[in-house]
Amino acid sequence: MLLRRDRAMIAVLIMLDVAFHAGRTGTVSAADIAERAGLARRGIEPLLQTLSRSSLLESVRGPRGGYRLGRPRRDITVADIVEVATADDSSSDDGPMGQLFTRVIDPCWQKLDDTVSAQCRKLTLDDLVHRAESSGMRRPLAEPISFSI
Repeated sequence: MLLRRDRAMIAVLIMLDVAFHAGRTGTVSAADIAERAGLARRGIEPLLQTLSRSSLLESVRGPRGGYRLGRPRRDITVADIVEVATADDSSSDDGPMGQLFTRVIDPCWQKLDDTVSAQCRKLTLDDLVHRAESSGMRRPLAEPISFSI
């Protein structure tokens, strides 16, 4: 988990953006997510597709389309997101070798990774939304219902 930091962090950022800005029923466009994150839209599209295929996100087509959460935010952990985002990363055997690595670094790294993984299993999107609100960020107001006759 620690070694796959960039892709995992971007996936968590995408999911938090959708949870924070879409609310329960709204959608968020890929362009808006990319703009707020300071990333290129084409750069996050593969992650959006991966998250949608896993049912963490739901893709909505049409004029008010975009992305929304596939499950309630309290039911999505950071570990769920990281697992999906890093699932297709190939772990090769081209890494370090030697006695120092196998006897010291690798066991130590595995212990650190297990600790981080345990914390990620406890942390939900709901927790992150509350942290964003506690930091002073304001969630967008729902659009008023307008009727035209």
